[in-house]
Amino acid sequence: MVRAGRNLLFSLFLCLTGATTVSAATSVSSKDYAISADIIAEGLDHPWGLQFLPDGDMLVSERNGGIKRVDSRGKVTDVSGVPNFVEKGQGGLMGIALSSDFSESGILFIAFAEGGDFRKAGTSVFRAKLSGDRLEDGRVIFRSAPKLGGGRHFGGRLLIDGDALYVTLGDRGHRERAQSLADHVGTMLKLTHDGDPYPGNPFTSQGNAKPAIYSFGHRNIQGIAKDASGNIWTHEHGPQGGDEVNLTSAGKNYGWPVITYGVNYGLGTKIGEGTHKAGMEQPALYWVPSIAPSGMAFYDGAVFPEWQGDLLVGSLKFGLLVRLEIDENGQVTEAERMLDGKFGRIRDVVSGPDGAVYLLTDEGNGKVIRLTDSGE
Repeated sequence: MVRAGRNLLFSLFLCLTGATTVSAATSVSSKDYAISADIIAEGLDHPWGLQFLPDGDMLVSERNGGIKRVDSRGKVTDVSGVPNFVEKGQGGLMGIALSSDFSESGILFIAFAEGGDFRKAGTSVFRAKLSGDRLEDGRVIFRSAPKLGGGRHFGGRLLIDGDALYVTLGDRGHRERAQSLADHVGTMLKLTHDGDPYPGNPFTSQGNAKPAIYSFGHRNIQGIAKDASGNIWTHEHGPQGGDEVNLTSAGKNYGWPVITYGVNYGLGTKIGEGTHKAGMEQPALYWVPSIAPSGMAFYDGAVFPEWQGDLLVGSLKFGLLVRLEIDENGQVTEAERMLDGKFGRIRDVVSGPDGAVYLLTDEGNGKVIRLTDSGE
């Protein structure tokens, strides 16, 4: 009766807001719920990041396309004024974050692959004001250095925490650089909203270290979320095996490529020195084989009360939604796999303001999918 009541309330919410879906719901099972999966919008070009606006509309970045506004009925509208990005392998338009005072300022941030000399590229951050369906007063506030060749490992997730902006970066396929503090490769950054190094960052007084660096030794972070206690969690792609979930702290070294639970592609040979080394952090969880994680969110809604405080992670490789229970000591106590490839590659996961879980699928005909409790 409780679940049926929640389902009735959610249906009432849809009626009051005029929300509709593109197609009939698909049923998905989980440990605690029978889940209804509705396609809200489709026809997106490899959607990458999703953020809800205060009015309930969604902003979606497309890796190879642009920025789209998606309303509750699935209507898709182009947003103009996007930064001049390059489509390069895994790079393009990536993460989106709204400033902490977005309701008043309209300021948002976009991570994107920016070109450079000799066909090189790097991850940059664009700041602009959203006015209707246009980005105004846009400017690049941060450029990773150096720009490098190849199309791998741009990172690209953003997280706002008060007046701080976290930016995740990959190793760009140059693994050894992830152990250096002299450039931005393979690091996570903590910036102000103007793109400057955040005051009190851990390496600001250390020789030639880049002062924006918050943590290092990362291969390719594509998920970042803050828990109810204010802790910052990330996940990153391993090589062949060794995807990681990390409780990420200032000044810590997360080991890549010195330690990893993965091996060299195709060869199965050892990378670095093994799986442990003094001074390098161990993951809270790792996957062998890899699930290729992308996007994640701590669930804080009312539609799935059994999931309160759980970490939801998308999977590109197996098309999964993975639910992780984490105890007060930061230990993962349960991992549940859902969806089983039913919708394809899951690129982003968001806990929506209506209590539903929203997913993006990474494909040429990419979709926005809403998960709710069917009440059955």
